[in-house]
Amino acid sequence: DVFRPPPLYSWLSVCVGTGVQLGISMCILVIFACAGFLSPANRGALMQAMLFLFAFTGSFGGFTSGRLFRMFGGCRWKTNGLTAGLLFPGVCFGVFFLLNLLIWSHQSSGAVPFGTLFALLAMWLLISLPLVMIGAYFGFKMQPLEPPVRTNQIPRQVPAQPWFVNSAVCICVGGVLPFGAVFVEVFYVLSSVW
Repeated sequence: DVFRPPPLYSWLSVCVGTGVQLGISMCILVIFACAGFLSPANRGALMQAMLFLFAFTGSFGGFTSGRLFRMFGGCRWKTNGLTAGLLFPGVCFGVFFLLNLLIWSHQSSGAVPFGTLFALLAMWLLISLPLVMIGAYFGFKMQPLEPPVRTNQIPRQVPAQPWFVNSAVCICVGGVLPFGAVFVEVFYVLSSVW
């Protein structure tokens, strides 16, 4: 039952493809930073390099998304490729644009100029999106990955879970425990300083 396709396999393949794209671009960025190509004195060089690397590693994300989509039995690879190329960058660009509008409305000098926003949009739509679509095409055209075992026709019944396995409880406990540990450590550090 582990290899049974999930109900929202298209979204899963898009998220995995975007994660692969982010992971590869982060690894290349860390290698460049460790090699000394990105100077900390140059303000904004790290972010600029990350944006360029994310745009140019789009084919890896599209390939992973298309291959996983094909493995789950999907047939509309163009929709999957467009979703992989537009979802994460679109959300990031939308949030960045709205925050920049707020900064513009306060007439701050920290606002990003319109030309830079247009260049980011052009880099996204003219470089990253075609690379994601090319990667999705090649990933979809490859032989699908076959699971090592055959899945049953009838899915297993999932037993009722106890109350402490509920999502809301896990979210609260997962947030309270690290916060409590950090709070105690910071409290001891600050009390020893003052």
